Amino acid sequence: MPSAPSLGLPLASPPALSDEDPLDLCHEIDELRKKQDATILAHYYQEGEIQELADVAGDSLDLARAATRVSTSTIVFCGVHFMAETAKILNPQKRVLLPDLLAGCSLAESCPAPKLAEMQVRLRAEGRKFQTVTYINSSAAVKALCDWVVTSGNAEQIIRRVPDEFEILFVPDQHLGGYLQEATGRKMILWPGSCMVHEVFSVGDLLKLKRKLPQALTIAHPECPANIREHSDFIGGTQAMLRYVEKFAEPRDFLVATEANMLWQLQHKHPQHRYHPVPGVTCACNKCPHMAKNTLAKVRDCLRDGRPEITWQPSFDKAREALLRSFF
Repeated sequence: MPSAPSLGLPLASPPALSDEDPLDLCHEIDELRKKQDATILAHYYQEGEIQELADVAGDSLDLARAATRVSTSTIVFCGVHFMAETAKILNPQKRVLLPDLLAGCSLAESCPAPKLAEMQVRLRAEGRKFQTVTYINSSAAVKALCDWVVTSGNAEQIIRRVPDEFEILFVPDQHLGGYLQEATGRKMILWPGSCMVHEVFSVGDLLKLKRKLPQALTIAHPECPANIREHSDFIGGTQAMLRYVEKFAEPRDFLVATEANMLWQLQHKHPQHRYHPVPGVTCACNKCPHMAKNTLAKVRDCLRDGRPEITWQPSFDKAREALLRSFF
């Protein structure tokens, strides 16, 4: 399949550094969240300073569920576009703000809804009986075309709910799909997408780290390619990583193959351990440039100005059906 065209969210670049004092910004944010009756949700891949000020920090599944329990009239979602969309879909009556509307996602970009619809038509014309499962890292328009929505936290559970008489078309992450095939034994039709962060981990550098720290345990996100997963002691989403590390009372070294801001959360929750980022092929650690577009100054600005706001779109109704079927 040829590479997918862009959904319209340009590739992110690192945010410009602000000369504003972080403590002053945090004070402003605290005042504004009270004034605007707002709850701040932050993904584990946000910078530590944003996770620290958030009312809730979590993975995609945690945050989607947390969004339905918010009592305030406004949600500020510190993450990327598809996450804020999901919060709006699950909370139609609430105002949902995203600090930077251009905070996209390489996985969502890899699977445009029109291309998925074309593939579904082609498969049906071939007489294939299938259900479509999408990773939550996808647009609302893609979710509207799908039967199920999964996160790394509930993917195995959902895959086992798909009746055996159906093939599974899994989009957009081929690596997570490959992992789920191994874990569940279900063969899948895999869309050729991948995460720009997890795709570029260097297996050579991982093996060097393992030789340097032979007692270390390697924990990897299932979005990583198979050559990283096969050298890992534990494979799981961010919440599962926290649960795994929690089992070790004595200090250990952990090699962490996921977005580097996850190390802040690991260190925050379980400071007795030592955490080492697995290098990428071009850098010492991997950070998502899309997540990095959200900054303290932009959180302040969106609370002050009431924008950018995620507004209701025609695809949200169908997407809501798939999300509610999958998460609740």
